[in-house]
This record gives sequence, C-alpha cells and structure tokens, in this order.
Amino acid sequence: MSVTLVLSDPVVSALAAKATLRVETAGVMLAGQHRTGDGATRLLARSLHWVADGTYERRTAQEMVIASEGYTEALAMAEQDGSVPLWVHTHPGGRPVRSAKDEQVDWLIADVFRLRSGSDWYGTVIVSPAPDGLALTGTLQKEGCAVEQIDRFWMVGDEWLLRPAFGRVSDSPDVEVFSRNIRAFGEPVQRMIGMLRIGVVGCGGTGSAVAEQLVRLGARHLLLVDADTLTGSNVTRVYGSTVADVGRPKTGVLADHLHRIAPDLTCEMVTGRCTSQAVAKSLAGADLLFGCTDDNAGRLVLSRLCYWFLLPVIDMGVLLTSRPGGTLDGIHGRITVLTPGSACLLCRGRVDLSRAAAETREPEEHRRLEAEGYAPALGAVEPAVVTFTTMTAAVAVSELLERLVGYGGAPRPSEVLLRAHDREISTNTAMPTPGHYCDPAAGKLGRGDTEPFLEQVWSA
Repeated sequence: MSVTLVLSDPVVSALAAKATLRVETAGVMLAGQHRTGDGATRLLARSLHWVADGTYERRTAQEMVIASEGYTEALAMAEQDGSVPLWVHTHPGGRPVRSAKDEQVDWLIADVFRLRSGSDWYGTVIVSPAPDGLALTGTLQKEGCAVEQIDRFWMVGDEWLLRPAFGRVSDSPDVEVFSRNIRAFGEPVQRMIGMLRIGVVGCGGTGSAVAEQLVRLGARHLLLVDADTLTGSNVTRVYGSTVADVGRPKTGVLADHLHRIAPDLTCEMVTGRCTSQAVAKSLAGADLLFGCTDDNAGRLVLSRLCYWFLLPVIDMGVLLTSRPGGTLDGIHGRITVLTPGSACLLCRGRVDLSRAAAETREPEEHRRLEAEGYAPALGAVEPAVVTFTTMTAAVAVSELLERLVGYGGAPRPSEVLLRAHDREISTNTAMPTPGHYCDPAAGKLGRGDTEPFLEQVWSA
C-alpha cells in the first residue's frame, strides 16, 4: 500500500539547509499518522530535531557515529505527544539510497526508537540535495511486520511540490493529449497533476466546474462528496447534467460526465456531508481539498482538516445580490487558500458560527428555536448563475496551478476576492490568531488521527 510523507514549509527548509552540508547530518522527525480506508498511510511531519553537534563521535561525508544522547530527548517528546519517530539523515554528495551501513543502523536502533517513543512504528528518511530541490527516500515499519517504502513526498507551504521517492518513476503524461499544458508549465508539473489525490466537497455549480477543469488539466484521482440529488434548478449550473438526471445523486451525475472526458479516471463517490465523521475521515486521505460547499458547518470541518492533517484546502464562495424585481447589482467571489501555518476560515471571519450551529440541529429542534427567536433562519434560496460560479471555480483551480508552477511570484496571497460588478479583483494574507488551532504554537499541526476525530464533537 502507498505511504505518503507530508512536509510543511519549516520542515522542508530545515532539510534543505542540512542537505547542503559536506558531512552527514542526522535528526529525528516526529510525525502524526493517518491510515486511510484502503490501507494507505499518511505520515504528517510535525517537527524536526537535529542531533546536537557534541553527540557526534565521528562524522564525515560518508558515515557518522552518534551517542544515544543525541536522539533520546526527541524520542521522549514523541512519547509525550504520541508521534511516530523517523530517523532522518543526509547523504551530502550522493544519492538518498539506503546503504548496507544504513540497514545495520536501522537494525540497531529501531527497537530503541519504539521503546523510548512508545510507538509501534519506526521510520527512516534519507535526504540528498537535487538540482530542483530535494531528493528523498524513506521507510516505515511496524514492529514484527515487513518494511514499507515511503513512495510519495508531498511538500505543502507557500509552494506545493509532489514527487515520488528517489528512483521511482511516475507515469508519463500523454504528451499528445496534454501538449498544450506541457508547453505552458512543463512535463514535471503535468506529472504532479496526474499524481495528486484531490477531494471536491460539493458537486454543484462551483464543484462541478472545478472537477471538470481538474480532469481536463490531467487530474486522474478524484474524490467527489455531496449529499444531495440533482434538482431542476441545478441543471442550469451543474456541468454534465441534463433534465434526464433530475433526482439522481449529484456525485453520480458528475462522475459519469468526468468518465466520458477521461475513461482512465479513478473517481470515488461519497454521498454525504463532511459534517459526518465518516465522510470527514475519508477526506483526510486526500492530498488537497476544494471546498465547494455553501454550508458553514461544513467549512468548519474543512478548516480543521487542513491543520490536523497538513492538508491544503482551497475554499470558495459566490454571493450574488439583487434589487427588488431581480436586477443584479452585486457579484462577489471568494477563494481562500488554507495551508499549515496560515489563518483558518474562523480567524478570517469566513464562517458564521450561529448558522453553522443551526445547520447541525435536527429540523424539529431548529424550527422550535427559530420560532422562539434563538436560531437564524435557514433555507432561503440565493441567486446563482453559471457564469459566476464558473468564474470563481476557474480562479480557484488557477490558485492550485500557481502553487505548482510558481508563475505569480512569492510570497503568495492566501485569499482572492472578486467583485465582477465593479470589474475588480483584490488579494490579501492573514495570520493565525495567537493560541487558535491554526497557530503552529497551539500544537495541532500534523496531529493526524485523534480521539475524538479532529478533537471535536460529532453528531454522526
């Protein structure tokens, strides 16, 4: 089964700095963990602790000998916060391939790492400098089980980079089909798009437009999530739908359409809302998520997933306002990019907590509270037009491309605001509120599976 190691910006920067040294360097990476429903593993790098210089007994470009005091403190930290310990070291001038010496070291310290950390798992990561960044390999082993190879490294920060382990070759894109894409951003980016596992939460006007653009760009691993069936008014906006599809699940309508575009597409469908614990857990196995839902409660879950699972989220919304009589006078689109270390949707004020609470109540209870004046009214039908949902979806997908390609320069803004009625676009960046869960100092980044899941109360 696949094993992915997810690395945030601070960890990637620390690895890059040590990889350029002329002597081998070692440390302990502490990682959260998530096992997906199909048996794949995601390791979520939480922190990196280098061996102190004084604990190296011998250190050259080819080998090193380290006293146990060099890593015991990090293992105690792993035991304290329930992390998986990974033994990290560099191969400065060579390739990140395990040598006979490396295997001998693993045999000597694996049980010590498990015992001192309290984890059933022991992992390794080898890092070398490469012309385009870092070359990495790694392993993961549960006590008494076979060694698993870490086959994917997903680096998420201001820039996003997905690469296979050194020595592994990803499938080549169809040069004829994607020739225009490759002319625009090169074959390596085209390969990344094909490897990404992308969740689309909400398959209506924005979600269906996002999904179709992703597939036409070359995405071949999608997870579609929506609880609703197609209505007659949806046909005006949902890509691939016709009046004959009314009454069918939106996920099924969209999946059928996408398979006609790309028969080789792997497309998982989940009929449900991400406010369900089971649905939220299925999303935790993705590389990134597009939030195309219009409910506040769902946005709260997507926001937490970003930080607990180092899982980038591109959330979007469309708001149309009109004067009496149906004259359109306001066309607003919002695209917010959540990454580990950036402000969450709550800190940005993009979630209405009272409406989020109302959306999770049973209908009977909500009607009672609404009658008593304690709950906001729900169920109002908002204006929606395919032109503007598609416009917002296109900007959202372009934010993914920009982080893979880097055509817009750095640092990148984390939110784009569209005001089509004024023909204006603006951007902004927001930092976490100190002490909030999105603040790295709060200790939630990369925690992975917790009990309860995402450390919140679930109704289902």
